[in-house]
Amino acid sequence: MVRSHALALMLLAFPAVGLAQDSTRIAQDTTLTMAVSPTASLRLAEAMEQARVNSPTYRQTLNDAGPAKWAVRNAYGSFIPSVSVNGGVGYTGSGQSNFGSGFVRHTSALVSSFYGLNLDWQLNGSVLSAPAIQKANQRATQEDIAGATSTLKFDVTSQYLTSLQASAQVAVNRQQVVRQDDFLKLARAKYEVGQSTLIDVRQAEVQKGQAVVALLRSVQADNEAKLELFRRIGIVPPVSVTQVALTDSFPVVPPNYDLSQLLAQAAEQNPSLRALEAREDAARWGTRSARSAYLPTFSVSAGWSGFTQRVTDNQLLLDQSFASAVAGAQQCDIDNQIRAGAQPPLPALNCDAGFSDATRTQLSTGSRNAVLSSNDVGLFEFQSQPFRVNLTISVPIFTGFGRTLRVSQARAGQEDLNESVRARGLAVRAEVEARYLSLNTTYQAIIVQAANRAAALDQLRLAQDRYRLG
Repeated sequence: MVRSHALALMLLAFPAVGLAQDSTRIAQDTTLTMAVSPTASLRLAEAMEQARVNSPTYRQTLNDAGPAKWAVRNAYGSFIPSVSVNGGVGYTGSGQSNFGSGFVRHTSALVSSFYGLNLDWQLNGSVLSAPAIQKANQRATQEDIAGATSTLKFDVTSQYLTSLQASAQVAVNRQQVVRQDDFLKLARAKYEVGQSTLIDVRQAEVQKGQAVVALLRSVQADNEAKLELFRRIGIVPPVSVTQVALTDSFPVVPPNYDLSQLLAQAAEQNPSLRALEAREDAARWGTRSARSAYLPTFSVSAGWSGFTQRVTDNQLLLDQSFASAVAGAQQCDIDNQIRAGAQPPLPALNCDAGFSDATRTQLSTGSRNAVLSSNDVGLFEFQSQPFRVNLTISVPIFTGFGRTLRVSQARAGQEDLNESVRARGLAVRAEVEARYLSLNTTYQAIIVQAANRAAALDQLRLAQDRYRLG
């Protein structure tokens, strides 16, 4: 009998040692869950302001505004003639030109330059409809930006609320840890005076450990929610997210909204719906543009040009001029013979004017200077060419059914956008009505939870009174 009592005392002693060790471990775990004093705060207005400046997705949408604006200007610019300027210099080496039948002519190296000023203008159905198409696309881009603004506001606000909810859950779980710690102390006190068993103590320890785990998980969820908030804003947290406090609060007020008015406002102001309507307008103009391919096209081109050309081998140029002069003089002699045989005889021509003497062995000084002077041309001493202008009217007759295909594709795209607008309108109506019902349900749930909270506080007060009365 004495041995049985001793064995029982030993069994009770060992759990006591384990109890002390587990208590120490739980106390250490509890210190890890202590609240951290925040060193930075973030209001919702500040978050929205930072998001408009730094959100990558929002900034990508804003970047579309510039090209859309210039597309409209480009469409109107099609009514103005396009102007182009060109110019250049060239070099052709010396060599021989073979004209066949054994006739070969030596050529000198040439240095040339040129310039050109060209004006081109075209008018057709595509040019006439381009401004309307691009203006509709610009309106669609502006509505996309408005939709991105609304989406950004929704994302940041909802994540801000999610972070507040996670922070509130941390506070609730921290209270649960304190509550379970009180229960554990009470269970140990009752165990020491013999009013409860070791099983009750262990159960209290398990419940406190579960509360600590829930607190740790809620702290992690709170940190992740804040990290997601900063990601949506588009910035890096200035300090550790564990030291960031969200300071805004939102009062609960009755949702006094009229469903029919909300539906009418959504149908008129929803950015995504308005963007699709603008693209539908652009598709309608695109169909008109495709049909205009059956109409004639007017084109006007005009231009000014000039060139220079200089032979680098003056002696070869003089030789060629001398040969031409000799051939001309020979033909002149033949003409003089004919003129002398006429009745009455005609006066003879001067066939030696271009030569230095009657032997015709070399060009005269004046002729040589004239040849050399005509070749002494700078790269920018252009010889202007006559002004040119062309007016063209083209009427397509048969293009292999290409126009019919383009009209069919444009009409199909327009009909697709018509259906997209109708589908989006139905989706907006369904979303607004669903959000309206969800808002009313959530408000009713908040009222019920507030009543439950009041009842729970009253229950806690009664339990505390019972505890004080023993």
